[in-house]
Amino acid sequence: MSSESLSTFESSVPGPVHRTPAADADATLAEAIDEPAVGTALPYDEVALPDAVDTDPSPSTLQAATTGVTPAALGIANYGTVTIPSGAAGDELVSLYTPRHVAVVAASDIVPDMPTAYERLGEDFAAGMDTQILATGPSATADMGTLVQGVHGPSETHVVVLEDR
Repeated sequence: MSSESLSTFESSVPGPVHRTPAADADATLAEAIDEPAVGTALPYDEVALPDAVDTDPSPSTLQAATTGVTPAALGIANYGTVTIPSGAAGDELVSLYTPRHVAVVAASDIVPDMPTAYERLGEDFAAGMDTQILATGPSATADMGTLVQGVHGPSETHVVVLEDR
C-alpha cells in the first residue's frame, strides 16, 4: 500500500475515515460506534471490539442494533470500497442490516484499483472464499425523483484504517 493509495482511499470513502495505530484502535472504535452495536471478531493482533459490541447477535439483537462492526479484507482506493468476506460469523448480515457500518481494514490491505483487487480476490476465490460484499457507502437511488440514500443497507459508513498492519 502506498501513501498515495491511502490518500486516494480516504478521499474516495463516502464517510469518515479514522486512521489509527493498532495500539489506539480501541479508543478509535469506541468513537465510531453508536450503541447498541453488533460485530464480528477482528483478525488483528492487539485490536479487539469494545465489550459493548455483541459478537453473537440474535436476529432481534441485530434488528435493534445501531452499529455493525466488521473486518474488511480489502480497501480499494480509487472507489473508496471495502470488501467484506462472507463467513459463518455473519459478517455480511452485520455489515448490511445496521444503520451504521464500521469497517476495519489494515492499511497494508488497501490496494490502488479494481484490477489489483481482483488479483487479490482471485486468491481468496481459489482458496474457497468465493463470496464477498463490495461496499461503497450508503446505497443511493433517484428512481422516483429526489436522491435518497441508505434505503438498502446502512445509511452511514465509517472506515477504521489500522496504519501499522
